Amino acid sequence: MSATLAPELKKVTLPSDQDATGRTLGAEEIAAISEAIHSGTLTATKGKFSKEFETKFAALLGRKYAHACSSGSAAIHCAVAALNLEPGDEVITTSITDMGALAPILFQGAIPVFCDVDPRTGNVTDDSIAACLSERTKAIVVTHLFGNPCDMTAIMTLAKSKNLPVIEDCAQAFEATHNGQKIGTFGDLAAFSLQQGKHITTGEGGLVVTNNPELARRVFLFINKAWGYGDANPDHYFLALNYRISELQSACAVAQLPKLAESVRVRTEAADWLSSQLQGLPGIETPWVDERNTHVYWKYCLMVDPAVIKGGAVGMAKLLKERGIASAPRYIQKPAFRCQVFAEQKTFGNSRWPFTLARTEAVNYDAAKFKGTFEMLERVLVLPWNERYEQVHLDYIAANVKEAAEALR
Repeated sequence: MSATLAPELKKVTLPSDQDATGRTLGAEEIAAISEAIHSGTLTATKGKFSKEFETKFAALLGRKYAHACSSGSAAIHCAVAALNLEPGDEVITTSITDMGALAPILFQGAIPVFCDVDPRTGNVTDDSIAACLSERTKAIVVTHLFGNPCDMTAIMTLAKSKNLPVIEDCAQAFEATHNGQKIGTFGDLAAFSLQQGKHITTGEGGLVVTNNPELARRVFLFINKAWGYGDANPDHYFLALNYRISELQSACAVAQLPKLAESVRVRTEAADWLSSQLQGLPGIETPWVDERNTHVYWKYCLMVDPAVIKGGAVGMAKLLKERGIASAPRYIQKPAFRCQVFAEQKTFGNSRWPFTLARTEAVNYDAAKFKGTFEMLERVLVLPWNERYEQVHLDYIAANVKEAAEALR
């Protein structure tokens, strides 16, 4: 007989980050966007809001340069393109990430080389990166998954010893810290996302930050079709796209910035409370956070032990769904290298390029190399999370997780 939940819990509707119930959009954003519309200037090349957003975001991180663009994927693409890699160069990256962080590497003709992750966090480590190094490695991309920082001390020590640039994927990690230092300020470049569910949202949008003037120049050009705006004799200097953000998005982002710290505080305090309630629950592990880190909880993830909880994370998700808690077991469902673009090397026509340039070992996706990846994906249960949660919502989630765990033991 399949497990079911007792009917006595009164159903509570959770705020959603996919609509107004879970977002902090309001009068400030409306006023800023209205000003942009009344100005009649909606392109970032001539408007004021995009420049203001870039300046304020750079200051927030203590970086010299920030360039806004059209999406988080575009931000990763701009960061990778700024390195001016050669076709066939290798970029070490994580096996658990969105395709938007991987496709740009292929579009630049480089080879993503996947490394394993820490099964407690889903993050890459210095050891897993080191295992993937080769003479063709030219860059490292690290993703701070769910807002929980990677061990940047160890990763930067390794990268500097090999003279390799690091790109931080901070799409889910606004205001997170490692050793008291903000995430996004360790690597040579950092990419952020402003997509619907992120800590700051403009629907779509992205940012690239750096302290390096040459990299910043390349990012700016790549956003603008490599056209040298402001130069004495501008030209399209190299192959690039139009990845501009719009003034409407930037106006919204300028209004969102002052709300960021409070949003992160609410998310973090709510997560800490939920962890305190679920700590010690047999078969359930609350988020593991390195004592040097602050986790900013883009999402709140439980690890479900299938040896204790019948059906594991999938079974838990099914019961929670009965109560209106739309959790996501397995997060991205499968490692990135199991997607067709990698498994079948589907790229441009039937050419398989740039995989035709790859070393055999670089595209060896044998499961034995990814034990941490498969363990993490089997156990992870991603709970919905946003800054509009109140105590009644947290009580509801805690009670239902406890009840579901009990029903499945």
